[in-house]
Amino acid sequence: MTNATEYQKLREAILELKSDIERMAERQAEMIEDVKKIKEAIYNPDEGLYARIKSLEAWKDSTQRVVWVVATTVAGLVTATIYKFFVG
Repeated sequence: MTNATEYQKLREAILELKSDIERMAERQAEMIEDVKKIKEAIYNPDEGLYARIKSLEAWKDSTQRVVWVVATTVAGLVTATIYKFFVG
């Protein structure tokens, strides 16, 4: 009886281990798909993260130029107004 019980417990443990390994394989396949999706989202040349950052940097540079032009114009107008007020 003891050998039969031990054999049954060993068999159950092996079946449980087999089931655990199968679940791990399924999870690993899911993780591989997730990593592929993340990689595509980051490195896609048209819509990926790097492409978005590059377009934002270009927008920032052009906006910064406009801000400098507007600020310089406003400073010039303020200076001209003050000059005309005191001198004119």
